[in-house]
Amino acid sequence: MSRNARFFLIAALMGTALAPALAADDSGVVGLRRLSEQQYRNSIADIFGSDIAVRGVFEPQIRVGGLLAASSAVLSITPAGFESFSQMADSIAIQVVNEKNRDRLVPCKPKAVSAPDDACTTQFLGDYGLKLFRRPLTRDELSSRVKLAHAMAKSSGDFYAGLRYGLATLLQAPDFLFRKEIAVAGENRDYALEPYSRAARLSFLLWDTGPDAELLRSAGTGEIVTPAGYAKQVDRLMASPWLESGMRAFFTDMLWLDTFDTISKDSLIYPKWGVAIANSAKEETLRTTLDLALHSNGDMRDLMTTRKTYINRSLAAVYELPFTFSADWVPYEFPESSGRSGVLTQISMLSMFSHPGRSSPTKRGVALMDIFLCEPTPTPPANVDFSAVNDADSPLKTVRERLMAHASSKICASCHTHSDPIGLTLEQFDTIGGRRLTENGQVIDVSATLQGKKIAGAEGLGHYLHDNPKYPACIARKLYSYAKGENSEEVEASAFKGAYKAFTDSGFRLRALIKGLVESPEFFSAPPPEGAPLGKRTQTASN
Repeated sequence: MSRNARFFLIAALMGTALAPALAADDSGVVGLRRLSEQQYRNSIADIFGSDIAVRGVFEPQIRVGGLLAASSAVLSITPAGFESFSQMADSIAIQVVNEKNRDRLVPCKPKAVSAPDDACTTQFLGDYGLKLFRRPLTRDELSSRVKLAHAMAKSSGDFYAGLRYGLATLLQAPDFLFRKEIAVAGENRDYALEPYSRAARLSFLLWDTGPDAELLRSAGTGEIVTPAGYAKQVDRLMASPWLESGMRAFFTDMLWLDTFDTISKDSLIYPKWGVAIANSAKEETLRTTLDLALHSNGDMRDLMTTRKTYINRSLAAVYELPFTFSADWVPYEFPESSGRSGVLTQISMLSMFSHPGRSSPTKRGVALMDIFLCEPTPTPPANVDFSAVNDADSPLKTVRERLMAHASSKICASCHTHSDPIGLTLEQFDTIGGRRLTENGQVIDVSATLQGKKIAGAEGLGHYLHDNPKYPACIARKLYSYAKGENSEEVEASAFKGAYKAFTDSGFRLRALIKGLVESPEFFSAPPPEGAPLGKRTQTASN
């Protein structure tokens, strides 16, 4: 992109205000959530088609309260990130208006391709502005971009060059890159999201993408704020196969499956490990989870105990199973003698939370308690001495023995007694998830005591978590926090009380939890915008 064109883009962006904190109609912005990489990619594919390539580098998210989604409300865009989004925007805009795609993606024909056509430009930018901003453009937003497109078309002698720059300003505008949530005042000065913000929150939760045409229509007519109209949209979105996309995104976040991006293993000790196994392990866990949660409509507690899964050739090598199937993925059920228990003993969980060359009961215990019980472990002090654990030449042959020696220190004991018992039950699996029964010639002890109850091995741990009420409560807490972009550690149980009751009453079915959440008053409730006059507040918000 030329320096001149970039000037026009930045000038247009500066005119794209994030809206005042409180408008004249007693409404205001109460949240800005940066799109995740997948939400960005999904939105582009849905609006322009899957053949439009997204080329660029996305800035990383950070995990807050166990979820990446919670950081979307606190992350901004760095100068380097803005540059990347600018390049992506221009690349996408070029593809949309090129000769290959313009007949499909430009809804009108200019009077002449060598000159501006403001009527066609207005139609083009108005249509895509609604889809990209997830609301109609304001008069000023649209007119400023039409003027930019007119100027660029005139200076270049190319109508489609004008469309390119006009579209690029939409693609890199804050209103696309961030999910702007606006609240409006109701009775008793309660605040709840306005219709377009409701449509976006519902769509990003259930489909991991922006609202489709029907959902935008429902927001535009106000139908979405009526009980019958809202129920119609909820049922439609939940009946769609795209629900799997939304829940795939949620479980990728909740189960920390993004961690695979940073995993490495010692290739001399574990030559089987590679990118193919890492990618397959992530997919195995998602397929297992989604099959139980959506396809079978099963009890989510069974995710801790089921031996049913899906495998491919790469995973079969680690699981030491024959793979004679022609299909890439096949369902498989481990025998009882395998020692496997739900996702706890899949390659993903075991490899993500281990060291490159050996297992780690502590890392496994810390992660599983945070993921499944919503019980984070405090960060250890900076001056902790780990030499007793890491000494490969120690006379203590097993990790358990070395951990016990390390945890004898008072400064270490409080954390290790909290996390290590869970991890020690999984010690019959190595750092890449393979089964083993001995370590350095010693039989591995997988016994542990959790809340005064003695358990043994992964199966014991699976049943312990299955029956622990903290586990389903944690799923409900994480889904609520994911949907609203809040820190799960700061969310009060009362906020998702109704959704959790629907979850338990259904026998812990995920669909019931989702519906209980999106139909609860809390789903669209919002704090007062900054500067709003204070009044009587309640927890209710009309659906």
